Amino acid sequence: MDWGELGHHFSVEYCLYIMSDNKTTSQAPSNFIRGVIERDLTNKSYDGKTWAGSPGDASHHAKAPIDTAKIRTRFPPEPNGYLHIGHAKSIFLNFGLAKDYDGICHLRFDDTNPEKENQEYVDSIKNNVSWLGFSWEQNKTSHLYFASHYFDFMYQAAESLIQSGHAYVDKQTPDEIRIHRGSLTEPGKNSPWRDKSTEEHLAWFREMRDGKHPDGSMILRAKIDMASPNINLRDPAIYRIKRAHHHNTGDTWCIYPMYTFAHPIEDALEKITHSICTLEFEDQRPFYDWILDRLIDNSLLSKPQPRQYEFARLNLTYAVLSKRKLIELVEGKHVTGWDDPRLPTLEGARRRGYTPEGFKLFIDRIGVSKADSWIDYATLEESMREVLNVSCERRIAVLDPIELEITNYPDNKEEDCFAPNHPLKPELEKRIVKLSKSLWIEREDFMEEPTKQFFRLYPGNMVRLRYGYVVKCTSFEKDTNGKVTKVICEYLPDTKSGTPGSDSIKVKGNIHWVSNAHSYRGKVRLYDKLFSAEHPGSHDTNYLEQLNPNSCTAIEAELEKSLEAIQPGDQFQFERHGYFIADVKDSKPNQPIFNRTATLKDTSQKI
Repeated sequence: MDWGELGHHFSVEYCLYIMSDNKTTSQAPSNFIRGVIERDLTNKSYDGKTWAGSPGDASHHAKAPIDTAKIRTRFPPEPNGYLHIGHAKSIFLNFGLAKDYDGICHLRFDDTNPEKENQEYVDSIKNNVSWLGFSWEQNKTSHLYFASHYFDFMYQAAESLIQSGHAYVDKQTPDEIRIHRGSLTEPGKNSPWRDKSTEEHLAWFREMRDGKHPDGSMILRAKIDMASPNINLRDPAIYRIKRAHHHNTGDTWCIYPMYTFAHPIEDALEKITHSICTLEFEDQRPFYDWILDRLIDNSLLSKPQPRQYEFARLNLTYAVLSKRKLIELVEGKHVTGWDDPRLPTLEGARRRGYTPEGFKLFIDRIGVSKADSWIDYATLEESMREVLNVSCERRIAVLDPIELEITNYPDNKEEDCFAPNHPLKPELEKRIVKLSKSLWIEREDFMEEPTKQFFRLYPGNMVRLRYGYVVKCTSFEKDTNGKVTKVICEYLPDTKSGTPGSDSIKVKGNIHWVSNAHSYRGKVRLYDKLFSAEHPGSHDTNYLEQLNPNSCTAIEAELEKSLEAIQPGDQFQFERHGYFIADVKDSKPNQPIFNRTATLKDTSQKI
């Protein structure tokens, strides 16, 4: 077990302890953080806050003008992976609150763990934030920051804590520290190194900095209280030796600050007012405040200091948002990559056809609270449907084609039918859809022996060809295996849609179609939920055994001719089928591949 794992172990243990008696609840969508901000604005809690134009310590901001930003928030991802849908909630929350309350939101990369971080993730995160519609630039000033930019100050802060008697170098092994730290019911024991002289601790810490000791041989710990009921206050680690190349600082450092030490310092240097975190950081808030109080006492930081507030993270059914599990899915080749449209990553969601507007509607609906709850994946899909229903033009696609021949239609005749590009936007007018003797229809629109309440084609029945004529099924053909290969109909010449005779015959069925001569065969991927279980991995099950085998079905469909020349990223509603996007990765010129974003209604019960 290394130092990072050790800190994580106790953080999770304590979280489980304090939440053990809290049952999952649900409540009406709300945002309690708005109430906190409005209270602070009313009380003028941050009216004296200064801003020198860039992050800095107490002296840097001392003579600076009053900050024009009423509040400052931050979105602080660690660049060690791709963002997922849960991060979208935090992005909308932090950037949205700053926008609504005349503030500024910083994009800050918490890059204090060099082993797992790289520029690829930095670039992806920046792209995701921009795609969702937010910017870290305001008034021609960039508020893009990195925790690694503050490493010099963090080191200075650590020395200051040693000199004021609030930190010490511990030479125990990780296992010894774990044993001496106690449990939830037993206090810990002081390290034998804890009460050595300030001069000795300062010298040892500088030796750590200078690379004179091997990785894991010693750490710097805060000196708080080994008997604290909050395990996270039992002299937590604040610096460890880690020889690793850093994506931003190279090999300048061989010691790195722990996240729980770095986080409050980053917030203070950036003059953050409201540090908004998910609930797993609630038990770390006392240490957050302790660090800031000590460094303010030591005149390194100034008031007003940031305050941390926690909200419930997003728990989504039929999905996993654990970074470890997402890595397993990708590295185990259970998906095609981080941008697989079935993954809950923002890269995958974007390729799936999910939109920033749909995410905003979803986030507004689920609200922000401190109560843990599960959000049904159907809520996310329904939010996307509502947005796409307004934004997407309509086109025709036959996903499981079977030929329909109109025997009494002239062989060489073609005529124009007129289909609205968007039924809710008449200003987009109509497009021409060619009708001919030979058409493609959906196989499910014909039954040899109809079931009850089946109103589409079967021998003797009539339906309307959408935008065209009423036709009557007269017969059908089969192959040697008994599979229907062609539906044979006659059309009623005086029933064309839009003409005076269109209402002369009433029919219950209305089916879509494309002309054989004016369609093309294209690739379509039908995506569904990645998991068949509502809560993958629950009750000690293996979440990998709950992968939905039908989460992606690749087919060839007959598509309206106009779709052949569209651009990657273009989105449409395929009538009766749902919303589709031309894949931005695999599409080629005049050969778009379509990904299904969502069906027209929730189909989760079919999994």
